[in-house]
Amino acid sequence: MTTKPHPLHSPPLSASGGGKTTKTPLHRYVTEFLEYCEIGKNQSPKTLMNYDHYLRRFESFAAEQGVLKPESIDMEVVRRYRLYLNRLPDKYGNPLKLVTQNYHLIALRAFLKYLTKMDVKTLAPEKIELPKSPMRQVEFLEPEELERLIAATDRETNELLHLRDRAILELLFSTGLRVSELCSLRRDTVNLDRGEFSVRGKGSKLRVVFLSEEATDTIKKYLAKRTDNNKALFASHSQVGNSVEAQIDSQGSTVRFKIEDLRLKTPGLTPRSIQRIIKKYCLIAGIVKKVSPHTLRHSFATDLLQNGADIRSVQTMLGHASITTTQIYTHITNQGLREIHKKFHKKNR
Repeated sequence: MTTKPHPLHSPPLSASGGGKTTKTPLHRYVTEFLEYCEIGKNQSPKTLMNYDHYLRRFESFAAEQGVLKPESIDMEVVRRYRLYLNRLPDKYGNPLKLVTQNYHLIALRAFLKYLTKMDVKTLAPEKIELPKSPMRQVEFLEPEELERLIAATDRETNELLHLRDRAILELLFSTGLRVSELCSLRRDTVNLDRGEFSVRGKGSKLRVVFLSEEATDTIKKYLAKRTDNNKALFASHSQVGNSVEAQIDSQGSTVRFKIEDLRLKTPGLTPRSIQRIIKKYCLIAGIVKKVSPHTLRHSFATDLLQNGADIRSVQTMLGHASITTTQIYTHITNQGLREIHKKFHKKNR
């Protein structure tokens, strides 16, 4: 049995994506930075993996440019690197999205900031400016679509799976949880009597989320139906594979799932399995738009704002560190402005 190497042990790759290069001083500093992020800043394994990926790519590109030391990094190197990223194809052969290019530059700035902190001579991090990304288009479900999606769980003939899947959908819409947060929930961490619980989100930040009566009731029914000792709030049950296959066949769809992906070896469901479950009920409900667990998070925020919640409160409930992130929901505030314009404009004419 082979084990996957720790991100900090990754060898540098060439900019073209293949082969090892000599461990340069730059490589050593990148490794030290990742160790600092892990121990000094207590950042998540996912963040470490991303930083490792982005910075090793920069390191390999720099090596091909003859840049082996931090003091050799200058604006010309950064300019050529940005050009390289802009022309770099993703795994599908398409150019890297601007937001992905920005992630590379954000990682590089964080690395340069660390070098500056350690009194290592290099390019000042503030000299790297990020191109402005276009406003993200938020995909959310209309109330009628949401009702159809949840009602589609009634087509599941296995009562245990029906209750579990309905509880998942109700919980995602009720709390706005990220899918990773939902998958990490345990039975003993969710207070169904109070209808609220704490969740640890990005950056290990704790926040309180609240359950609707519908979500609370369905979760209680689901847990009462279970006979296993699994500590996960949502478990994988042996019937899931056959159930999904039967549901897809009943739709006459050409979409085929890898059923093995849902026969999970982990105690609880994985983000991938949650995505599969949502896709299943979208097919049953006849919802043609692309729906993911994050779509329900968007629907949660949209519902709050449409019903009068202020954006600061929504920011807190979503666990956003910055209000700027929450402002992707400007489509809601814009609708409110339209109503104000219609109500008050030209009243004296």
